[in-house]
Amino acid sequence: MFDLKTLKRAIDQIAEEKGIEAGKILEAIESSIAAAYKREYCQKGEVVRAKMDIKTGALKFWKVKTVVDETTVRFIEEGELSAAEATDSRGGEATGEEKLPRYNPERHLTLEEAKKEKSGAVVGEEIEFPLEVKEDFGRIAAQTAKQVILQRLREAERDSVLNEFKSKEGEIVSGIIQRFERGNVFIDLGRATGVMFQNESIPTEHYRAGERMRFYVLAVQSDTRMPGIILSRSHPRFVSRLFSIEVPEIADGVIEIKGIAREAGSRTKIAVVSNTDGVDPVGSCVGQRGTRVMAVSNELGQEKLDIVEWSEDPSKFISKAISPAKVTSVEILPRREARIFVPDDQLSLAIGKGGQNVRLAAKLTGWKIDVRSEAKPEESQEGGVAAAVPPEELPTKSEE
Repeated sequence: MFDLKTLKRAIDQIAEEKGIEAGKILEAIESSIAAAYKREYCQKGEVVRAKMDIKTGALKFWKVKTVVDETTVRFIEEGELSAAEATDSRGGEATGEEKLPRYNPERHLTLEEAKKEKSGAVVGEEIEFPLEVKEDFGRIAAQTAKQVILQRLREAERDSVLNEFKSKEGEIVSGIIQRFERGNVFIDLGRATGVMFQNESIPTEHYRAGERMRFYVLAVQSDTRMPGIILSRSHPRFVSRLFSIEVPEIADGVIEIKGIAREAGSRTKIAVVSNTDGVDPVGSCVGQRGTRVMAVSNELGQEKLDIVEWSEDPSKFISKAISPAKVTSVEILPRREARIFVPDDQLSLAIGKGGQNVRLAAKLTGWKIDVRSEAKPEESQEGGVAAAVPPEELPTKSEE
């Protein structure tokens, strides 16, 4: 029998410290006891389960066999066994088909045998056979139990953490930079460790261990040896989430972000629209004396932010997207191509350094843009043409 007060106290303490359900911990203990029982008293291939009554401390053990037939397992006669093993050793037949598991009398029960135990037995059902209660386990069995319970607790803790962060996908979290490894940054998020791969960091930023920063939760993966929480600071949606925090109108749905074009660390263009009459979308995002946009820019390391009003009219939208340059006229051409004419003194501003401004405008609008001088409309400008690239789609929270 177990010291129930001590056991229950230990379960509650572990549950509180690790954030694991008490039921999961009890399952881990039962699995460990079953593993110890199997090691000491049963055959290797048998499936043993244990159940503990937390109120009385009583233990129950049983052996489980699964009901099978020819469609679920392979039945191999004794004479065929050596030939089958020889075939397996040569890599098996190249049929491309997955083989059924071999019949094992220690864990399988034919349908005819099962019906002797239970008249209504069906294939796939588990039949339980009670085992004698044992509480005396050897040293090796006890060590096996310890390994099982530690492994189950690690798995339960990991699942608990991943489930917690799964609900935070697409959101912003705060963490402390922990260490660097092969260009990747590992971040302490409290109960978990996240990783920001090199291509998800902002190229112009320099990270220091112990520094607290905000990150965008890009994905939460469960089938990986590395930390399963993937973080980003260069993703366009990181900008949209920052604006949702700083601009209440976006969080409330009064203003909608229609698209973002970003070159992380340098410049971002964001298109917004108001869903309510009388609300200025650009002014709301900029804030009084630019406080809101400055807060986002500071978080991004002084990255330049161009906020433009989205429009269904391609001419208006393209004209605004090329800001801060002033546009004289926009000529709409077939195949989603547009030619923009600007004054000579606005030409370099419209194209941007290395063609960045027109490139981001083309990505934001999804149109191929050709910037030209109104004084020389027939002359193509160096770096003034940007191919159409679909803008970053921004799904709603429910879609994410």
